Amino acid sequence: VQLQASGGGSVQAGGSLRLSCAASGRSVSTYAMSWFRQAPGKEHEFVAVTTWGGGSQYYADYADSLKGRFTISRDSAKNSMYLQMNELKPEDTAVYYCAATSGAVVGNSRWEYKHWGQGTLVTVSS
Repeated sequence: VQLQASGGGSVQAGGSLRLSCAASGRSVSTYAMSWFRQAPGKEHEFVAVTTWGGGSQYYADYADSLKGRFTISRDSAKNSMYLQMNELKPEDTAVYYCAATSGAVVGNSRWEYKHWGQGTLVTVSS
């Protein structure tokens, strides 16, 4: 599985961005997929996860601090995942990575994910 993240850019505080993660190589419709981010000088931080619940059902979960501003979604037909980010703040500035794994995920650790995209930079200015 190859993942390609895109959609990053520079916005002012309060603005919005939509990140995309396109998967290739095989279908990821049953995979757990997540977004992580890494700010300069900091460790990877969990952002959001979407997991397959059977059939066409997917579940979503978020880092507590991001609930209400970020929305994760996926389009199985396009083999893609998205992250809608609203009300962006300067502290959201980071490189955002998408990740996927075929196994179950029990936590929010990046070590649970086998496949990673290259990252896309989001810069939020005040």
